[in-house]
Amino acid sequence: MPGTSFALVHLDVPPVTSGLAVGALVAGIASVLVSFIVGCFGLLGAQDGWGVWVGGAFALVAGVTGGAGVLLGWLGMRQIRRAVSPPAIRFTGRGIAISGIACGATGLGLTVVGLALASLIQVTA
Repeated sequence: MPGTSFALVHLDVPPVTSGLAVGALVAGIASVLVSFIVGCFGLLGAQDGWGVWVGGAFALVAGVTGGAGVLLGWLGMRQIRRAVSPPAIRFTGRGIAISGIACGATGLGLTVVGLALASLIQVTA
């Protein structure tokens, strides 16, 4: 402070990208990729009778990663929205969190469609 013997320092802390948002995006993309594997194995083995079993095993993985993408994206949005006082760390990455939620939900939807289609083909074959 000018005119006194005391000094005041305010360090500027740069914003940090939310790790929860990045994790949501990674899990969401993994869910979409694994859901394509569900559909491929489900359709490939539907005639022989093993498609739904193998597709179902991969559907569990796709469901867990899709749910994790949605949950982590939601938690990341909460972390980013939270108001903090100036010396604390401010988080960014709202778009990444939204993309993680969208990819996770898409992966869950593709998993359900792929498994249902494989089951339908196997039952009718």
